Amino acid sequence: MLDLTPLLAFRWSPRAFDPTAELSGDEATSLLEAARWAPSAGNAQPWRFAFGHRQDDTWKRLLVSLPDGDQRWARHAAALLLGAHTGGQPERAAYDLGQAVAHLTVQATALGLHAHQLTRFDRARLATELDLPVGIRPTVVVAIGRLGDPFALPEDLRDRETELRRRRPLADLLLA
Repeated sequence: MLDLTPLLAFRWSPRAFDPTAELSGDEATSLLEAARWAPSAGNAQPWRFAFGHRQDDTWKRLLVSLPDGDQRWARHAAALLLGAHTGGQPERAAYDLGQAVAHLTVQATALGLHAHQLTRFDRARLATELDLPVGIRPTVVVAIGRLGDPFALPEDLRDRETELRRRRPLADLLLA
């Protein structure tokens, strides 16, 4: 990877999280600050977050909103974060939220943490469970923590966890 910063080159989305590792208050604040300073069209900053530390009420509500297959590994994350955005211009707001979560993810890497983003979850249930204000659109749940042992995962997840990371060639991504 030519001249790619290690923060991006070594970023990945594991499923193996250390079930004993905790996230400090300073680490959580650092992640949220990174998101806060993300670029935003017109400086609208339409992103909103719900942050849950392992086993607190917010974490539990986020966890049960995930499909069973993702709960198998996400339950070991030190924190779960809901990324949502305000209504208004939904495409623009979703783009800005993506920027904020990307910044949070890079900051996690800088702190020696990992983040795994999930977009399959029960949005309606979560909006009710968290009593989200009208107009707030849940978009992503992010599992955050320290790397765990991939061999502690169920076999089907272990195989995916330990296989070589691949990306499409750059030429495949260019439209013209």
